[in-house]
Amino acid sequence: MTGVPVVISSWSGVRDAFRRKDLRQALYDDGQAVMGDCLLVLHGDAHRARRRLENRLFRREVFAYWEHDVLGPTIGEALQPFVLAGRGDLVPIGYRTTMNLTAFIAGVDRPTRSAEETETLYRLVRTFSEGATAVHSTRDRAALEADVGAALEVFDARFLRPSIERRRALLDAAERGEVDELDLPADVLTALLSNVDQLELSDDVVRREIAFYLQAGSHSTANAFTHTVDELFTRARPDDLERARNDRTFLQRCVHETLRLHPASPVAWRRPLGPATLSDGTDVTAEDLIVLDLVAANSSPELFGPDAAEWNPHREIDSGATAWGHSFGGGVHACIGMELDGGLEHDPDRSASEHLFGTVTVMVDAFLAAGGRPDPDSPAVIDPTSSRPHFSAYPVLFGAER
Repeated sequence: MTGVPVVISSWSGVRDAFRRKDLRQALYDDGQAVMGDCLLVLHGDAHRARRRLENRLFRREVFAYWEHDVLGPTIGEALQPFVLAGRGDLVPIGYRTTMNLTAFIAGVDRPTRSAEETETLYRLVRTFSEGATAVHSTRDRAALEADVGAALEVFDARFLRPSIERRRALLDAAERGEVDELDLPADVLTALLSNVDQLELSDDVVRREIAFYLQAGSHSTANAFTHTVDELFTRARPDDLERARNDRTFLQRCVHETLRLHPASPVAWRRPLGPATLSDGTDVTAEDLIVLDLVAANSSPELFGPDAAEWNPHREIDSGATAWGHSFGGGVHACIGMELDGGLEHDPDRSASEHLFGTVTVMVDAFLAAGGRPDPDSPAVIDPTSSRPHFSAYPVLFGAER
């Protein structure tokens, strides 16, 4: 079977492939300009060391702080100009909102928070997303790589270098006892700079890791936000839309159902480290490409019912599956920000104060509260530059309907 893609579409087959340590990440091999040596593509000991370091930032109590104290003002800042204008586009709204949050998490300072600064970072992050998902791009590859390279240079000079200099000064002050270590920034960049020698991180790797966090958080969350709004206004029953406006717990069910049907990538790719036998008995070699069909696995009737391919936030799910399916991956490469993005599934034994709704739910809630709705005179557009089924434009209106 050398060189022949091996497609796995069953729920159990995808789950088992995610858990195997002899299958490495392969989907981003074409996106090395952004993804080279970043957390998502590392394997083995290097991945464990990096993940162990960055996991310290992605604890549930930290997610609670971000959701309760950071997310609200961030969403408000991103939405305000569009609400005042009475119209906007969900795609840049989603990106601008999540970009500001992921910049905070990654450790990218926003000293002016001006409209020009926001627009510059927005363009850079969109370009990083294109570079990371190069395998699905329909653009000329040389032109895309040139754009990514230029964006990384601008990012380095405008945002990353100043952010690094400030953190190194703080780390030096902490080493001298002038700053309490608890007062250091709790972000990825500070964690990397504190361990740059131990992990043998070059400047290029640090730059790509921060660019990766910026684009990964912004890209996947912004797309989930747009798809959820689309599902609510095109497929939800009228009473469900009204309930979503007033019941955040139900709205989160709508988000989880959307995540299940619209994973950030419709497939995941793996390559064997050597000869191996998959759970279905298929023999593979290091030259074979393992394609995990997440859309098919997430539509398994055995786990999600006979209407598994339909959007239905009322569905009861088999205890062997999560509400969002395999959309956050699994095994050692499960999304590190899964709970930040999607929150926690409802647990009657968990107190309301401990529950997390997740970034996407809070964003959609704010959009609905502002009277957000699709613009009936300007239809949404599917992105023509990517084979991933995401929107490139989604015009919306705000305020009371006239």
